[in-house]
Amino acid sequence: MAKKSMIERDNKRRRLFLKYSEKRIILKLKIKQADFLEEKLTLHRKLQQLPRNSSPVRLYNRCRITGRPKGFYRDFGLSRLVIREMVHDCLLPGVTKASW
Repeated sequence: MAKKSMIERDNKRRRLFLKYSEKRIILKLKIKQADFLEEKLTLHRKLQQLPRNSSPVRLYNRCRITGRPKGFYRDFGLSRLVIREMVHDCLLPGVTKASW
């Protein structure tokens, strides 16, 4: 189980990302369409004034159940340990243990 503070920090970043995502997209489009360098610089300053944690790059994939940051499977949204337990308990239909 991950530390609760890390899970809450990630949740806060997700909320900020959702709050400012539309503003970010609009500012980036305006920067691309701007003709003059001064106009681009002022728009870029506005983009930089948005909170750092609202950037999509700062989001981190975490397991939905345990909050574990490593061994994350995107298909399930879970860590490898939780997937293994769920497969053994037959909670994920169609997933089998590999053997050859």
